[in-house]
Amino acid sequence: MNSHYYFKLYKPYGYISQFITNDRHAKNKNFLGALYDFPEGTMAVGRLDEPSEGLLLLTTDGTFSYAISKGNVEKEYYVQVDGIVTEAALNTLKEGVPISVNSKAYITKPCTVKKIETPTLPETKQRIRADRHGPTSWLSITITEGKFRQVRKMTAAVGFPTLRLARVRVENHTIENMNVGEVVVITA
Repeated sequence: MNSHYYFKLYKPYGYISQFITNDRHAKNKNFLGALYDFPEGTMAVGRLDEPSEGLLLLTTDGTFSYAISKGNVEKEYYVQVDGIVTEAALNTLKEGVPISVNSKAYITKPCTVKKIETPTLPETKQRIRADRHGPTSWLSITITEGKFRQVRKMTAAVGFPTLRLARVRVENHTIENMNVGEVVVITA
């Protein structure tokens, strides 16, 4: 029997969703391997860009990784945006917005978007501008795709740039009660 490993990680702000790089300019970057002694062959399921934080699934099971990455799997993000978000912007986000993917125009799939109260997230090392520089809003955005920097591009497309982004859920896995940098072993 071939046994695989499954993990969930609260990826900290400032970490890259990979274990090593061949890029000589990235030698001073933070990689996932510094957070936990993962078994050989462990891969991140999808990505969270360096300035994003939150839930990242990891596994040694390529079939599982592919199913999550390419499937119709819900991923929920809590997003702090610059400004007081409007109903018009929320409706546009829900219906799908034009973004650039690989230098080509792309319309995002319809998704679930709602304005939320400030969520309880762990402290971040990210520097976020003070409220005295203008109001902010928090959104919950649930998508079933995962284009490069998609959520950031979506909020910018409707005039509300992302200040902080945390993935809080992938399907039924959440970051609830997790600390930044914490790894939890998932048993099937």
